[in-house]
Amino acid sequence: MNSKPHLVQYKIFEPHKNLFAFTTTKNTLAIDKVRFSDVSENKVKLAETLRVEAANLIFPKQTHTNSVVELSGIPEESIDDTDALVTNRPGLCICVQTADCVPILLFDPIEKVISAVHAGWRGTVGKIVEVAVSKMVSNSNCKSENIIAAIGPSISPEIYEVGDEVVQAVLKSIPNAELTLWQNKTGKFHFDLWEANRQLLLVCGLNSNNIETLAECSFQNKKKYYSARREGIETGRIVSGIMLKL
Repeated sequence: MNSKPHLVQYKIFEPHKNLFAFTTTKNTLAIDKVRFSDVSENKVKLAETLRVEAANLIFPKQTHTNSVVELSGIPEESIDDTDALVTNRPGLCICVQTADCVPILLFDPIEKVISAVHAGWRGTVGKIVEVAVSKMVSNSNCKSENIIAAIGPSISPEIYEVGDEVVQAVLKSIPNAELTLWQNKTGKFHFDLWEANRQLLLVCGLNSNNIETLAECSFQNKKKYYSARREGIETGRIVSGIMLKL
């Protein structure tokens, strides 16, 4: 599968020719307000762009949980209240949707296991990425030091101002929380979703050299990404996906 126009692809995955990983942009499809898990037309259009079967594009119904579901094939029913998927099945393109939350893609090149994770602040403090890594390790014999990760575009720490509820949850749950929180001139706190999830991955045993942070802000890159904080909750979504090639 060749590189596609209007798709973000990750340098850390480039050496692995048996893997396809991507994040869409506003220009990937000519349709706004995208909800791929609910809108079959949009799912078909994305499948055509990616050159995969539409049935093989798998989306959970995200609700900001820390629930992770492992797939052995195309599910017969909707995957409700789930924010991350894991599989070792070639040809399944597991995906998450974001519009300021952070997508995280994981790959074990030894055991050939992948995961797609959606983490807003609730998923991050719920340690969903840790749950995903743990599932890869416990169910598929993965070793955390072999796993490589890409942390995709989301709202940046410069923009992401948060309230006391988030601050207290971060201090309670995130390792080295002082690296992920700081106060601006007005005394309001900002939260770094990228660093928080990187810290969680490091605690899981990933090598720092095996983690790529794209560091592109969905809020500031208006022409490239959707942003719920900028445009409202009903805006479109970008899709981040990962697939083992057949």
